[in-house]
Amino acid sequence: MAQILAPSAQWQMRFTKNSTNVSPLTSKMWNPLVVKQSKKGSVKSSEKFRVFAVKSDNSTINRMEQLLNLDVTPYTDKIIAEYIWIGGTGIDVRSKSRTLSKPVEHPSELPKWNYDGSSTGQAPGEDSEVILYPQAIFKDPFRGGNNILVICDTYTPAGEPIPTNKRYKAAQVFSDPKVADEIPWYGIEQEYTLLQTNVKWPLGWPAGGYPGPQGPYYCAAGADKSFGRDISDAHYKACLYAGINISGTNGEVMPGQWEFQVGPSVGIEAGDHIWCARYLLERITEQAGVVLSLDPKPIEGDWNGAGCHTNYSTKSMREEGGFEVIKKAIYNLSLRHKEHISAYGEGNERRLTGKHETASIDQFSWGVANRGCSIRVGRDTEKEGKGYLEDRRPASNMDPYIVTSLLAETTLLWDPTV
Repeated sequence: MAQILAPSAQWQMRFTKNSTNVSPLTSKMWNPLVVKQSKKGSVKSSEKFRVFAVKSDNSTINRMEQLLNLDVTPYTDKIIAEYIWIGGTGIDVRSKSRTLSKPVEHPSELPKWNYDGSSTGQAPGEDSEVILYPQAIFKDPFRGGNNILVICDTYTPAGEPIPTNKRYKAAQVFSDPKVADEIPWYGIEQEYTLLQTNVKWPLGWPAGGYPGPQGPYYCAAGADKSFGRDISDAHYKACLYAGINISGTNGEVMPGQWEFQVGPSVGIEAGDHIWCARYLLERITEQAGVVLSLDPKPIEGDWNGAGCHTNYSTKSMREEGGFEVIKKAIYNLSLRHKEHISAYGEGNERRLTGKHETASIDQFSWGVANRGCSIRVGRDTEKEGKGYLEDRRPASNMDPYIVTSLLAETTLLWDPTV
């Protein structure tokens, strides 16, 4: 008996269209193939056998898929940890992998690591080492098993946070007793746009052209109205698997644009979950051959921009008499409008025009159920006299560590009388 292993990629061939009685092979059928030798003789040489990889239509069996889906848990206690951090632009996510000797349950069990900061715009070439501090752990939906994703922040070798480490200051704000006692909740609505790879034009749009005007696309179904649902759904499930507190998704007003919501999350957790969700979305769009854009106004003209509306409440806001607490918070926010706008994302002036469900970037406003205001209060909050507020100013490319901590600082720590 001669055992013939499945072919290498260069040996993959197709049967002609005239071939009959051929059953396509699936990836689960790639076991070693065994054939009988001829009765007249045996194989006298170490001739390499070529095995035909059957193709169904234009699809080719990809043996790499087996290795990508390989579960190594029965064979080793070692796991893969993907260390994730924010790069020098403040919006790019970077990552690299390392092997750990056993599964871990808490970031304190993980070793610190380092990377070349001169290659991410975060350190000079003559002193390029940046240290990664593990801060939050999520399950890895790509590798499965006990493998993990690790959200890190960044420090110099001397232990000082580097300038792009916005998590460090946010953690300080959230550890303040005045903030911690109020148990701040956040619900963040992350909008994003999917672009075609070659032309950097929204998914579903004719190349160099425009679809019909906005109206039929929001939360729509249909091949002529919904573009990228498979990416949104894949991301939804990946977030649930990872342990991200994702609460929903929907198609947005501009075709090719989507949104997912994370929360309610408490304190620093909100930023950790949004950054991990963004990383998953980058990986999924990478696999789909689609470009992810967090630009707040990806298409100029009569098209909605992309925001990251941030819903916020404190313990006092959620209790009886909370509406008065919300009004006081809104007053504080009005006095620091410029400070917030400057920290709410790059290019936001192209989005906050007073049109397309936005307020003017130059004027602070608030209202009940008004999506054209800086701060919106829901009808239920007004009716019940307690609840939350929605800050509609943050752009889609905002840093959630900055926005969440700034909201807490302005409403809980900042005194306008001083």
